[in-house]
Amino acid sequence: MGVSGSGKSTVGKLVGGKMNLPFYDGDDFHSTENVAKMAAGIPLDDEDRAGWLVSLCDLIREKNARGITPIIACSALKASYRDKLRGAASDVFFVHLTGNRELIAQRIEQRSANTKHFMKGTMLDSQLAALDDPFSEAGTLALDITQSAEALSEIICQFITHIQPSEHRR
Repeated sequence: MGVSGSGKSTVGKLVGGKMNLPFYDGDDFHSTENVAKMAAGIPLDDEDRAGWLVSLCDLIREKNARGITPIIACSALKASYRDKLRGAASDVFFVHLTGNRELIAQRIEQRSANTKHFMKGTMLDSQLAALDDPFSEAGTLALDITQSAEALSEIICQFITHIQPSEHRR
């Protein structure tokens, strides 16, 4: 979890690959209306995100019912969003990729130059304003994004291995 540009997808893909777990990008679960709104530089509100959160909860439940632990990259900016996602399964936890605004803005700018991502850099401040810092939430690991994606993925893999026995990771 974290704001756009924090490296959620990059790190999530690495973790999924290292642990042989399926990776899902939460952005792929947004409605076409949400994507159009973000592409126009309009921040999403709670109502916009409601269906998106339901889709992510459904994904978690469906995978867990099959004994599969999914790795999902999603912003989960508000505590209420994280609570909803935690309600989908008892073993949901969050890794908060966090960093200073300047570094994140730089990453968004670099990404925008290389891809056609719908999330615009102008929306970073609205995401930072909406972010309920999960520092005090149980089951949340906060990591500084000044570390490499490789180093972050190693820390996360160790965290997952420590909190979840291998027979539950398929």
